[in-house]
Amino acid sequence: MTSDARNPRARILGTGRSLPAAPESAAPSDAPPADSAPGDASAGNERRGAAPGETTSDLAARAARAALDAAGIGPRDLEMIILATSTGDAPMPATAVYVQQKLGAELIPSFDLSASLTGFLYGLSVANQFVTAGTMKHVLVIGADLLSHRLDPRDRASAALFGDGAGAVVVGPADGEGRGILSVSLRADGRKADVLQVPGGGSAEPLTPERLADRRHYLRVNQLELRQAAEERLAAQALAALVTAGLAPADLDWVIPHHADAELTALLAERLGCPRQRVLGAFDGGSPAGASAGSVAMALDEALRDGRIQPGQHVLLCALGGGLTWGSAVLRA
Repeated sequence: MTSDARNPRARILGTGRSLPAAPESAAPSDAPPADSAPGDASAGNERRGAAPGETTSDLAARAARAALDAAGIGPRDLEMIILATSTGDAPMPATAVYVQQKLGAELIPSFDLSASLTGFLYGLSVANQFVTAGTMKHVLVIGADLLSHRLDPRDRASAALFGDGAGAVVVGPADGEGRGILSVSLRADGRKADVLQVPGGGSAEPLTPERLADRRHYLRVNQLELRQAAEERLAAQALAALVTAGLAPADLDWVIPHHADAELTALLAERLGCPRQRVLGAFDGGSPAGASAGSVAMALDEALRDGRIQPGQHVLLCALGGGLTWGSAVLRA
């Protein structure tokens, strides 16, 4: 899953992001207290949740329009839409077709991809393959989630970790100046599938009144195991992606992980041997800390638009989420 580091064949042409329209309402006052996650920098901050009637495809379409504008192309120039999400508008059809409809794109392949917080990187890898092979010229990749719809209002710790938002990129041919996608490295471990999951609502557990009463339709997180996995996997996978790209940690200018956890960020910086201030996250600016599949793309868009990421700089993207899935991508901006 790599291009020649000196001559990448695909690059990100434009980026965009979108937040929900309205601030999320506070948790019910009768909800039992829960401890915040260790080192969670976002605990206690106001989170932006979806307005009534707002859907995942609404967020995804807004982020997509911003990415298309940045790339200087229109919806009818697209040849594929990939939407990474765990909170689609409906179980069927794929939410990507609603995005296609809202954008006014042609009758192009449009599909969803489910890999939790790592979903955007999975989608980026698919787009990279199509563009690198010369099969397609413009592929839209979106990471979008409305996790506020999956959070148990009694679980304040999870509410502090996960939010709503969307990020999008347009992937197209590289320009021959060395800028582009240098490598993408992905992994999954199904033995840890229950660490982060929504157990009810699928073929294994169709929703019944009893399962609804047992709150099986809400997100369930083993925060200790999830954190341990992130500590063990993120840096190791990032180093592997760097090797594939023909780079060393010292070559990195920026690192964008999937979450805003201050302790995890510091650990990642230490293991990569880079200054803490070079590790960005979706906590910067107005982005929610854990917009799942949208987090990395949102932070990338923010850092490109405010000028922190400059042309020619090396950027590492990394994420870990349900599955468990994890991965990294290395870009030359």
